[in-house]
Amino acid sequence: MYWANLFRAMRALSSADKIIQTDISLLCGRRHGPGRRYGRLNKLKRICVLVSGGGTNLQALIDAQNRGEISGGEIVCVISSKKEAYALVRAEKAGIPTVVLPRKDHADNASYSAALLEELRRQEADLIVLAGFMTILDKAVTSAYPFRIINVHPSLIPAFCGDGFYGLRVHEKVLEYGVKVSGATVHFVNEFTDAGAIILQGVVNVEEDDTPQELQKRIMENVEWKLLPKAVSLFCEDRLEIVDGKVRILP
Repeated sequence: MYWANLFRAMRALSSADKIIQTDISLLCGRRHGPGRRYGRLNKLKRICVLVSGGGTNLQALIDAQNRGEISGGEIVCVISSKKEAYALVRAEKAGIPTVVLPRKDHADNASYSAALLEELRRQEADLIVLAGFMTILDKAVTSAYPFRIINVHPSLIPAFCGDGFYGLRVHEKVLEYGVKVSGATVHFVNEFTDAGAIILQGVVNVEEDDTPQELQKRIMENVEWKLLPKAVSLFCEDRLEIVDGKVRILP
């Protein structure tokens, strides 16, 4: 009887130990294979994408998410500053909730930013991605989400960037200046235009007979649509570290 009771007690302790080990593994988000296992304390990061137009960069993010290329995060909402933006159609087709916050309904940038900030908080956003968002964010927004807002700019910052450099204007100036290469930059957003820490950059050749439209298309297809999802995934995997104001990519 003694040995039988001892055996049962040892077996119970072994089972309890396995339960404890399993709970700790879930709590710590232990790595399994090439990816990361997100347990109770490591939920997927909530991504809000801000748009104003056609949404080609949004589509690149949706496609990357569908291919499983954005690790550790998911797009939970698309917010548009224009109700007629085709980006909203892209989001709805992908089953992603949308919100329209028309810029024209607000007297100034400060009041619009206040409304946007309220919506971002309601969405519990962990990461905000600007994908063709044509409204300058007020400092109230950028200070509320330091190093948590990402933008893609169609040039190699610090060249051809800042106030007045957006859309085809960037590529027109590139061709006017006669540079031999151009590209795009994914960067964090702060209170100054195109001045946040650089995350990733990619380069394409500028051909002698390029038009602004042709150069724009080459940069979008070969750089923007590839690097933006990659930068989002790096953020969601906690692989971006800020050191002395610069971004370091962790292995």
